[in-house]
Amino acid sequence: MWAQMVLLPALLTLGGCSNDGLYLLQPEGLISHTFYHYFILDVVIMLLIIVPTTVLTIWAMWRYRKGGKGRYDPAWSHSNAIEAIVWGIPLVTVGILSYLSVKAIYDVNPYNPGVIAKAQKADGRDPVEVDVIATDWRWLFIYPQQHIASVNELVVPVGTPVKFRLTSTSVVNDFIIPQLVGMIDVMPGMRTKQALMADKAGTYIGYSADYSGAGLSWMHFQTKAVSAAQFAQWVKSAQQSPQHLSYAGFDRFARPYIAVGGDQQIFGNVQSGLFDYVIGEVMHGKVWPTPMAMTENMVNYMQKQRAKQKAGDY
Repeated sequence: MWAQMVLLPALLTLGGCSNDGLYLLQPEGLISHTFYHYFILDVVIMLLIIVPTTVLTIWAMWRYRKGGKGRYDPAWSHSNAIEAIVWGIPLVTVGILSYLSVKAIYDVNPYNPGVIAKAQKADGRDPVEVDVIATDWRWLFIYPQQHIASVNELVVPVGTPVKFRLTSTSVVNDFIIPQLVGMIDVMPGMRTKQALMADKAGTYIGYSADYSGAGLSWMHFQTKAVSAAQFAQWVKSAQQSPQHLSYAGFDRFARPYIAVGGDQQIFGNVQSGLFDYVIGEVMHGKVWPTPMAMTENMVNYMQKQRAKQKAGDY
């Protein structure tokens, strides 16, 4: 009876749960697999301590309760075996966890992840470079090697290292693609780095994981992992786009924008050095303020923005 009363509410609380959003437990990239590997190791090691400790605590409380079967020894004062257990096991555990922590740091270090360096050395593929600029409230992905850019859509080849440089035009954002790579700060006037390698073709969701104002809720993007041939085809198609992005054009692009529907765009030509130019502008005090009209009537402002957005150069 009591078991049913406890289990029923517990099951009801699980009724709204779904495994569709458990992206951290569904890794599809080399970095995310490495994160998952160390996560499982840490959990298993801690359970090897927590479970026996809990069981022994309950056993001791039951055995040595008043009226229990435990034997009272008033002359007892010390036990070498107990000392070895209570000090030895924690020391060994801390040592193991410290080793794993240091190894994990080098394996997934955003600026030079060891697991990607090993894979690149074994495979010999050249990395794809992507410059990421976070605006209010869109993501701009620039491919400097191909001189193209995309908005709110990141396309990467499967099995190829992708190296990012990241910056922001306004406030701090956090770049994360849970199934492919962990979180990294994207800061105005600064450059951070990240890297990933997708294991499997598919479409994955990327987010801004730091509050950045009114548009945070729609500041996400699609990450498409495709074959090398499909990536080359996508690049060729993107280079045909009539829209170009210059320094002056970026000044218009970076203004706060209501991108509720994702609003993906492709720029067929991007002025060289745009990423460094943006960092320099922000360092010298350049800002793109949010108009009062945007927050007063977002629907009306969105309609006006989209009416102004026409095919052509920025």
